Amino acid sequence: MTAEQPPSAGGIPVGISACLLGREVRHDGGHKHSRYCTGVLSRYFDFQPLCPELEAGLGVPRPAIHLRERDGNLHVTETRGEADHTAAMDAAIARALPGLAHLRGYILMAKSPSCGMDRIKVHNADGQVVRRDGRGRFAEALMAAYPLMPVEEEGRLNDDGLRENFIERVFAYDDWRQNVAGDQLSARSLIAFHTRHKFQLLAHSEKHYRQLGPLLSDLKAAPLADIAGRYLEGFMAAMARQVSRGAHMNAMLHLLGYLKGTMPEADKTVLLEQIEAYRRGEVPLVVPMTLLRMAQRREPVDYLRVQQYLAPYPDELGLRNRV
Repeated sequence: MTAEQPPSAGGIPVGISACLLGREVRHDGGHKHSRYCTGVLSRYFDFQPLCPELEAGLGVPRPAIHLRERDGNLHVTETRGEADHTAAMDAAIARALPGLAHLRGYILMAKSPSCGMDRIKVHNADGQVVRRDGRGRFAEALMAAYPLMPVEEEGRLNDDGLRENFIERVFAYDDWRQNVAGDQLSARSLIAFHTRHKFQLLAHSEKHYRQLGPLLSDLKAAPLADIAGRYLEGFMAAMARQVSRGAHMNAMLHLLGYLKGTMPEADKTVLLEQIEAYRRGEVPLVVPMTLLRMAQRREPVDYLRVQQYLAPYPDELGLRNRV
């Protein structure tokens, strides 16, 4: 997938907590419909819903559950009484996980003892809150089984930077799964992927950028699958880092270096002014990035034509208007 191509037909497969699609699966028979997910992201993502509590056979409506610590272990119990659903929940999760391997990302419901990513309340044997650093039973198993898959909570998508970062990671991970993973893996596909994402890597983490290039310099030093695995691990770790304004500025100036020979001096001056205005927080990223893309289209440079950094996701999402 090049910088100018739309997502594949049918959308990118992304998992989601079923209640976020408006399905009435919560313990009280309600839902937590996310209009951003169904109204915006569904144009590009093929959402595949799951409610682990329903899969565990708890039904709707049902007693509320929470995480309870007993003898050093976390249990999924009803908030009132002693009913323990840990075994049923774990069995349901074990059944579900193998069927999620094809997903490119996952959006979870926050504050849920099954789906919450972070800051979940943990109770003692008497039902009192003893800490708030737990993770939902399903979320923990999902992230352990697929540690490279982008995962985010729906509520955190209200943050402009976190939303942009998550969606960028999903599109990059989809590129890997479509064009490098499995039967697609070859020295050529691996090098091509790295080439497409070089400026993204530079923006997200110069440290990883400098590590991953040399990793690919000798593809006969180890089995190709091993090198690809190490590369993807480093790549996704880099992509998980939000990009600072200074790092974006650095990447844009590197990119500009490929265009200097073809740009009129007046255009270059305007672009540099807007890059600096972005660094100061006076304009959003879309302003200097649009000028860079216009310069590239006016006098195409082959190396830049494939750069995902110029368009890592569809413009219609408007993500760079807000970062």
